[in-house]
Amino acid sequence: MLKCSCLNGFQDLESSMSYHPATLLFVFLLLLCNARFGLTDDTTIPEDRPPNVVVIFIDDLGYADIGPFGAANFQTPHLDRMAKEGRKFTDFVASTAVCSASRAALLTGCYHRRVGISGALGPSSNIGINPDEVTLAELCKQKDYATAIYGKWHLGHHAPFLPMQHGFDDYFGLPYSNDMWPYHPGVAHLPMDERLKRWPHLPLIDKNKIVNPEVSGEEQKQLTTQYTEKAVAFINSHKDQPFFLYVPHSMVHVPLYVSDKFAGKSKAGLMGDVMLEVDWSVGQILEALKQNQLEQNTLVLFTSDNGPWLSYGEHAGSATPLREGKGTMFEGGYRVPTVFWWPGKIPAGTTCDELASTIDIFPTVAKLIDTHLPQHKIDGHDIRPLLFDEPGAESPHDMFYCYYRAGELQAVRNRRWKLHAPHAYRTLNGRPGGTGGMPAKYDQQTIGIALYDLKTDVGETNNVADDHPEIVAKLSEALNQGRADLGDRLTGTKGSGIRPAGTIKNLSER
Repeated sequence: MLKCSCLNGFQDLESSMSYHPATLLFVFLLLLCNARFGLTDDTTIPEDRPPNVVVIFIDDLGYADIGPFGAANFQTPHLDRMAKEGRKFTDFVASTAVCSASRAALLTGCYHRRVGISGALGPSSNIGINPDEVTLAELCKQKDYATAIYGKWHLGHHAPFLPMQHGFDDYFGLPYSNDMWPYHPGVAHLPMDERLKRWPHLPLIDKNKIVNPEVSGEEQKQLTTQYTEKAVAFINSHKDQPFFLYVPHSMVHVPLYVSDKFAGKSKAGLMGDVMLEVDWSVGQILEALKQNQLEQNTLVLFTSDNGPWLSYGEHAGSATPLREGKGTMFEGGYRVPTVFWWPGKIPAGTTCDELASTIDIFPTVAKLIDTHLPQHKIDGHDIRPLLFDEPGAESPHDMFYCYYRAGELQAVRNRRWKLHAPHAYRTLNGRPGGTGGMPAKYDQQTIGIALYDLKTDVGETNNVADDHPEIVAKLSEALNQGRADLGDRLTGTKGSGIRPAGTIKNLSER
């Protein structure tokens, strides 16, 4: 936009010139020029420009790990601000309770089972996101968005699966979890040559190039800062065009690392220090939007991929008041703390208690930026009525399927009721988790048919199946429908609606 350079020194002009009629006429003409042609230093966003989208995705963050959801041992002032100026979602769920699968769901708008990715892909995996899937970045590219990811990818580490091949203009981060290295607790007792047979060194990638093949612990301390600095630079350099920014932090996944500027500052141990830095990162991103006058044209989502890894004890978060954590399909495993922020659009200081999910982000963004969905099936729904608190808005999910462990359909739920199918699960049985970054051992238990009223019993403590046989029958039928569509390893059902993950073999055949 043009700027009138003579306005830059207007205050000096005013103080040095006498108020002669000719001077007043000159000043009047300057003001008229400003009003007529918009020749100012202010940035004006065109009314037809679609909104920017920022997704901040934390790893293994517990339901009660931020101030707006009850964190008490450390402060999260920037997230508190997000909630005060935005909208909390108290019943917001991931597709499942593990890393790769939940990320596949977020970026495609589909259950992870739909796109063929379960569990957590490691350095020995030869699969990744299929190039036939459409990611959020590719969706935004339909509207000429700038796109970037700074953080953990975890949808395949081979070149064909990396972000730059799936709609992102820039990428900096780890290809998978930060514990997938030769210092993993499971191999810490072995000599290094034996460790490397299980876990190779952890690489850091810039675009498509490995820029550090052996990330150290000292270097992990800088990851949150590096991701944040790159996110801020991206906002600054793309303020004049619509953008999609995805910041999937490596923290608070174990092993926990924090930069020196936050070490020891929380008085709540290493976990508290890491959360201070995560909150700082959120503040830096919000401030960059403010400095570039993009606040009222940017949707920001803060959420997590799944619940806390409870076996790590003092290095894990809290899912209170929910049951269990990561690795289970109890509410503590996949219900995540979530805040949406968009000043002037999303009503400030409000709360939504309706069921919504990460799989809803894809179709919601499609509507917000006025672009079309892919031809293949999408499981998510447009939740703009919930975001904007429209009168009478309700969850669009009649049923939500709770899959875990390589295709086990473990539960199904709707807005109120949740039915568990018989399955095994891991638990600490009330015991504390580990200390010093070492995990405690889980016990294995089983659950039979169990019905919970999540509106009155969010902790899933009171099985009311015998009291509501009609609801059990209805949800059991939904279980069967889910199995027919997406399969179930426990019953041997393959599922007719599953699309394959990408593999090195099928990519080479293209």
